Parts: sequence; structure tokens; C-alpha cells
Amino acid sequence: MAKVRRQIITIDEEKCDGCGNCVPACVEGALQVIDGKARLVKESYCDGLGACLGDCPQGALHVVELEVESYDEPAVLNYLAQTTPHLVERHIEHLAAHGMTSVARPAVAATIPLCSVPPVRAAEPPVLTDASAPGPRVRSELRQWPVQLHLIPPTASFLQGANLTLIADCVPFANPNMHADLMADTVIAVGCPKLDDSRAYIQKLTEILQRSDVRSLRVAYMEVPCCRGMVFIAQQALQASGKDIPLETILVNIEV
Repeated sequence: MAKVRRQIITIDEEKCDGCGNCVPACVEGALQVIDGKARLVKESYCDGLGACLGDCPQGALHVVELEVESYDEPAVLNYLAQTTPHLVERHIEHLAAHGMTSVARPAVAATIPLCSVPPVRAAEPPVLTDASAPGPRVRSELRQWPVQLHLIPPTASFLQGANLTLIADCVPFANPNMHADLMADTVIAVGCPKLDDSRAYIQKLTEILQRSDVRSLRVAYMEVPCCRGMVFIAQQALQASGKDIPLETILVNIEV
């Protein structure tokens, strides 16, 4: 491919800590974490608009002008359709916001599924029974309310001397035994590292750790790349708080 002088993203490897925040922020799928560092997958996939800049807490991303491969919009759309179809619409909206038009929207948008997660296998509809009917019922392990991280008061009494587990929003749908596996003998805080404000979560969790005597911190997150941001949030908050408590991570797989 011929090279042109244009703007493109660059990564300062000395500053990059491999947190992965930039990966979901790139709506072209041009960034991946490889060998512990963010990498540009292909020059022609980066449009140089810098949508990922604000999502690097270390300031390792920069847009510079270099002699590189031309931006290849059809190739980007084909790549997204094959790898992360749910990003196609975000990519098209991103271009529109910058006064650009996707050259292949009708053909691609008409053929891609709405989500990159494999569809659930077909099954017979469940038969709902009356709640009072005899039979075993799952016991709730919920120990407190609220559970959303934004809403939990840093000085809440249920935090004192507690083990705290951060749970990504999608985890309950992937683990049918979540109450027994992840909620027994722990206080929980729920959030989404992709759709919510990760900086606000870091600040809130830091305050919780500083103003309570939480004994341990645990993170349950999905195997999808963007969900690892929950681990980053915990690591950053723990460092900022100055607390020396155990940190455990639990990866939940998608089994469909």
C-alpha cells in the first residue's frame, strides 16, 4: 500500500502500562494489547482522529504526522465485521461526528449481526412456576444495599471490616451461580468499565478504601477485552489509597 503523510496514533511504550483502556475506545479496532503493551495493529486501520487519547491514564498516546499507509475505510469495516461487529455502528457514528462518511455503510451494515458475542443456543422456553410452589430455591447472598459503585457511601457501616468484591455488570448473566461463587461473605460493588466513567470509579473506590477498613479487594470481570478495565480501576484505586490489602482477580468466561 502506498504511503502518505498524515496524522496517526503513536504509543510511548515507556509510559504504556498495558491497562487496555484504549482498546475499546478505538472504534476502528486498530489498537490491541500485545505482550503487555498497547500496539497499533495496522497503520491503515487508524484514522488519526484520536478518539482514544482521553482514555489513556498514563498519557502514552499521541497523534503525530508521519509517512504511513493511507487510511483504508473499507478494510476497517471488513475487519470490524469479522472481529467486533458491534463496533461498526459506533465507528460510523464516530466518522459522522468528525464530518466524515463511511464509504461502505449500506453493504456492511446490512450483513453484520448486532453483537459480537456468539448467540445463545436455542432452547425450549422455560416454564415459570408460582414462587410459593415447593422446591429448592437459590439463597441470596446479598449483604447490603445499594450495590452500584457510584451509589455506595464511602462511610457505609457495611464496609467496615468487609471483604469487597467489584463485579462487572455482565458477570451475573454469565455465571448462574454468582451468589454462591462471588457474593458469599463479601460486600459487592457493581459497574461497567466500558460504558461508565472509569475515572469517577477510580476516585470513588479510592475514597471507599481510604475511609473504611476494607480487608481485601476482589474483582470479577468478563473475558471480553474491555472488561479488564475493572481490574485497572481496582489497581489504580488501591495504589492511590495507599492501602496494603490483598487484591484478587476472577476471570468469568462466556459459555454459550
